Amino acid sequence: MSVRRIVVPADVAMIEVLGQYDNKARYLRRRYNVEISVVDNEIRVRGEDEKSLDIVEKVLREVINITRDGHLLDWTEFEYIVEENEKIENPREVYKKSVGKVKAKTEGQKRYLEAIEKNDIVFAIGPAGTGKTYLASAVAVDYLKSGKVQRIVLTRPAVEAGEKLGFLPGDLTEKVDPYLRPLYDALIDMLGIEKFISLREKNVIEIAPLAYMRGRTLNNAFIILDEAQNTTYEQMKMFLTRMGFGSKVIVTGDITQIDIEERSGLVVAQEILKDIEGIAFVYLTDADVVRHPLVKKIIRAYDNFERMEKQEKMEKQKTSR
Repeated sequence: MSVRRIVVPADVAMIEVLGQYDNKARYLRRRYNVEISVVDNEIRVRGEDEKSLDIVEKVLREVINITRDGHLLDWTEFEYIVEENEKIENPREVYKKSVGKVKAKTEGQKRYLEAIEKNDIVFAIGPAGTGKTYLASAVAVDYLKSGKVQRIVLTRPAVEAGEKLGFLPGDLTEKVDPYLRPLYDALIDMLGIEKFISLREKNVIEIAPLAYMRGRTLNNAFIILDEAQNTTYEQMKMFLTRMGFGSKVIVTGDITQIDIEERSGLVVAQEILKDIEGIAFVYLTDADVVRHPLVKKIIRAYDNFERMEKQEKMEKQKTSR
């Protein structure tokens, strides 16, 4: 059994590294099948698998460094650090970073990137796994780095919470984090966790739940509205009219996954805005899915099932007349 020793500096509290009631340590123990103990100011990690030990050691050292810089990690950020270090040990294919370097993997994605370059408002509509959110985040980072915008604004309807965010525990960021996680994943892939945290603390990356957008004007910003199929008509109208000078707006959604009872703002927007110059609609399909090959088959199977179900319902209505 191998042992890794990690010295915790005197200016870093052990509780911030291992978590309250050792919740971070317990999480790492379960996930990587390691033993974690503390002797004085030293954390000792024991285990059989060298790769698992590497990940846990890197995670703990990164937590120490970030904490030493004065940032207290929340649980979501801690999970990001774990997942990012797993990617290093188990690399997976990801998009190149920034638009000039982001390469479209499909024809649909190519049209999407071209539309973003040519239009100030772009709607990307399609199933999960087509790169709608990831590519928008990649372009946002590129625009920020090149000075085309001064900040990135992320927003998403918190449908699961009924937009009643005031009743959820924590500050605004903690309330919204679970709903914006897909956007975070993409931005952290581009920037790295430390840079992402730094930009978020400076409000260069802003988390703005849709319910809190009313009454604002967003200038010189790259604004991404994710899961837009779950916006109401009024919310979509409100969101689009927040756009200020020098801004770019990307709206992503899947109109087959609507979770609200009211009419979807994304569905209605297709009719109302389709002929306005400067606004583009890009439709992605299962052919643009870049996840596991089974995802395409799953999407097609569900589409076929829903089509048949709809057809049977129509036939029943005809015969009942």
